[in-house]
Amino acid sequence: MRDFILTAGILERTRLALENSLISAGVRTALLIDGAGNILSNCGQDSAEIDAISLAALAAANLGATSQIAKLIGEEDFSLLFHKGKTDNIHFSRIGDELILITIFREDVSLGLVRCRVNDISATILKIFEGY
Repeated sequence: MRDFILTAGILERTRLALENSLISAGVRTALLIDGAGNILSNCGQDSAEIDAISLAALAAANLGATSQIAKLIGEEDFSLLFHKGKTDNIHFSRIGDELILITIFREDVSLGLVRCRVNDISATILKIFEGY
């Protein structure tokens, strides 16, 4: 992805895409961040209740560490991470080289659905950020 300038239009289109694809499918929170942990979009039912700043910073660091682990075992990178809790699950996915999508969902939403929706929305988000 080339350098980009964030505008209100890009952020609004991204938020709407996340809400229409993920939140409407039952994902409780969708958080789009850059590789440094800066929040670009935060939407969903629990978005006001979560410490998004800490989550974004930790997620970026987690994916950075995981990238190094991948290199140790001969992989270029791991493009996604998933953690399952008792009631909540969290899915991290890289979008291009610069962006990370974090989704938080409960056990009533299947991981398969989340992965399919994240795959679809990733292409949409790349197009939005690339100006198409």
